[in-house]
Amino acid sequence: MHILMFSDQHADSLGGVQVSLRLQKRFLEQDGHTVTVCAPRMHRDHVGSPGYIDTPSVPITLDREYSMTLVGRRADRFLDAALATRPPVDIVHVQADYWGAMLGYRYAARHGIRAVHTFHNHMEFGLEQVVPVPAVAIRALLWWQHRVLKPARSVLAPSAWAYLNELALRADASTAPSGHFASLLERNGVAADVEVILTGADDSVVEQVLRDAVPHSGDRPLFVWMGRMSSEKRILEYLDAIRLSGVDAEFRLYGAGLLLKKAQSFVREHGLDGRVVFAGKVPYQEALTAIASADALVQTSIGFETQGMTVFEAAALGTPSIVSDPNIAGELPNGVYWQPADGSVPALAEAIRSVAADVASGSALVVEPQTSRAFRQSSQTARMIGVYERVLARR
Repeated sequence: MHILMFSDQHADSLGGVQVSLRLQKRFLEQDGHTVTVCAPRMHRDHVGSPGYIDTPSVPITLDREYSMTLVGRRADRFLDAALATRPPVDIVHVQADYWGAMLGYRYAARHGIRAVHTFHNHMEFGLEQVVPVPAVAIRALLWWQHRVLKPARSVLAPSAWAYLNELALRADASTAPSGHFASLLERNGVAADVEVILTGADDSVVEQVLRDAVPHSGDRPLFVWMGRMSSEKRILEYLDAIRLSGVDAEFRLYGAGLLLKKAQSFVREHGLDGRVVFAGKVPYQEALTAIASADALVQTSIGFETQGMTVFEAAALGTPSIVSDPNIAGELPNGVYWQPADGSVPALAEAIRSVAADVASGSALVVEPQTSRAFRQSSQTARMIGVYERVLARR
């Protein structure tokens, strides 16, 4: 098969969805399929790949990490020309909500190709976090969506769920990367029978890291945090919890984002320099090695994540996690995580103190590496191929 994937952001940019896309592409190609990823052109140096189609774009963040493509006939013509020299597309896989989704469904409709949609984004929560007047924003998004995807099909009241429902109604199958997000989509009428397909950990990298990683052996506990440094990830709340905990430990933060400078200022202003280390963005294998070497991974966002990718990776690597989001905790097997009493900063600080004490006393959770195929990308890719084949068989 030739699978044409659509994303709102380039696969080489920072983010969990992008990690998922890169893994899916590689494992599908290892299985003999052709995968092309269509996304807006990046405006900073990046690796790139012949398997990418970079559509014309404009940057939308100050760090030029993220960009957008203006949806319209010009973009359609660009995409058609780029694909004219490639093998015929068998199936469109939309893993986007905005311009990527619009381009994808316009392409599928023009060429009569079936489509699969993977929902990654809890749009309602995200808009509430980053937009001053969410109700106005969703009205504007619905207006734009109805202009570029005609005709409108959803009968839901105007909302983020109606916006997502418009996308689901154009797909022949819908998937989500976690059980709790699939249930949320179904309860709000976005789609029925949303299949759960996790983002798995890279089989070969996990095996190599398990062979080579050196457990942390320092005098102080080592906590690792990974993600985009933005408000919905609660990075500043995490730093405040570190301050409040008073724990003498090393807290390594991997990633970057719009709140990086503010986070660095917070650390300096509160004298946390000796405990908090900003480790920057690192390649996937180095990230897994960092998780495997830590005493605990810390997950801090609440209500935003649609998958628990890093905590699943931690479980696969034998590292326990502090999990702030009860939905993500509910996806994990028992005995691999601690959970704060509630979503407050003091509760997170108390959890950090408790875990540090357990580590110091030698009574921390012992997690047996979860070698189940369910946590491996090879297993999840096989399940996604099954979705593609069912959709194509309906012709």
